[in-house]
Amino acid sequence: VTMLDLGATECIPCKMMAPILEELKTEYAGVFDVVFTDVWQNPDAGRAHKINLIPTQIFFDADGKELFRHEGFFSKEDILNKWKEFGVGTLPVERGQE
Repeated sequence: VTMLDLGATECIPCKMMAPILEELKTEYAGVFDVVFTDVWQNPDAGRAHKINLIPTQIFFDADGKELFRHEGFFSKEDILNKWKEFGVGTLPVERGQE
């Protein structure tokens, strides 16, 4: 399963998302994939996914079917809650909740 983040390295909300995406890539490796695509450098990707604004996050199941789409900044907690809604894997316990 994959979360695709379509944004740009120079967009303010995209910059705010960057550290969240890096944390998710590390902490949830093997549970779900996190992919960032810069649509300013690769405008075809934005067109292919018919995005209206950046950042846009698209969640895909293992077969590549779109499960959910969100536009704008998306917090780590909200991303994890969305994965839980889809029953994706056994997610690690958040720090402080052991």
